[in-house]
Amino acid sequence: MKLSIVIVSYNAPKHLEICLDSCQEALKNCEGEIIVVDNNSSEIDFESLKKIYPTIKYLLQTENLGFAKANNIGVENALGDYILILNPDTIIPEDIFLKLIDFHQSKDKIGLVGVRLIDTNGNFHPESKRNIPTAKNSFSKLFKRLNKSTSNNYYKLEVDEFETAPCEILVGAFMFTTKQIYQEIGGFDARYFMYGEDIDISYSAELAGYTNYYKGDITVLHYKGESTKRDKKYFKIFFEAMMIFLAKYYKDNWLNYQVLRAGIAVKYCVEMIKFNLSNQSNQQKVEVNKNELNWINQLSELKNQQNQNIVLDAERFSYQEILSIISQYNSSNTSFYIHSKNKNYVIGDDKKVISI
Repeated sequence: MKLSIVIVSYNAPKHLEICLDSCQEALKNCEGEIIVVDNNSSEIDFESLKKIYPTIKYLLQTENLGFAKANNIGVENALGDYILILNPDTIIPEDIFLKLIDFHQSKDKIGLVGVRLIDTNGNFHPESKRNIPTAKNSFSKLFKRLNKSTSNNYYKLEVDEFETAPCEILVGAFMFTTKQIYQEIGGFDARYFMYGEDIDISYSAELAGYTNYYKGDITVLHYKGESTKRDKKYFKIFFEAMMIFLAKYYKDNWLNYQVLRAGIAVKYCVEMIKFNLSNQSNQQKVEVNKNELNWINQLSELKNQQNQNIVLDAERFSYQEILSIISQYNSSNTSFYIHSKNKNYVIGDDKKVISI
């Protein structure tokens, strides 16, 4: 088999459905399989999902194993020569795999490949391309007001958003490689429950002599954090992951290790104080009524739209066209919603799922 798509899911059932739909459309152009490893979700009805997507392989866990372990289980069960690690809150274009496979085969000692990730309204995710963490750029990432450098930045600013170039650190929401390389570098380090494991595996590939690449001419939508609740537990897991990475790669460099360790500890305390002071219960999302949605039947209709909640229907547009439209018409005045085939809801930004 040519390709295996491994998706680790945890709740967010509507986002998973549209992700699976886009994956199935993409696999019409490439022999492959979809593997869903679920971390004991309470909100996903897998009996219903199996009826909608009967050809998908479901590996249902009895506990939440975390992102790293669950992905390793998925890859172990994968039959494909190539592996795509994919978040469940993503949408991919139909032509993606022919491009990725051709690109991977054209390079010597290529490791992982990442792509241009955007949110629902076309805003670029800068973490799509990053440099190897150092004391300097990591500290400036933790304390953004100190982030002045463009040549030694946490994000790989020297590579353009739409450029294709070597890139040391990619994001775990989308990682493409071969099963052989994934297993050779040890997969994801199972000590990470969530966060940091993408930096770790990227760095592991580079240390093993491979070159990772960022491919900016391919765009994937990532709703980002859809299944993650940002509470005290989230902050604890995130900063513990950073400590694991430090101990693994920087403990021999005493000065860097101590500087970064102190910076992470301070940042954790700052974030916890901010979290405790903020009144989370009063932070409400802007509600959008289904009657406020503006359905677009053809591209020409979009050119005259302003200050609108635009629905892009996958029954009228391909996912590739939807991603292109969102990128092209990105505006602070426009919110995009996506309707997947045969669904009774649309999905927009800020975790908005609207029944129709």
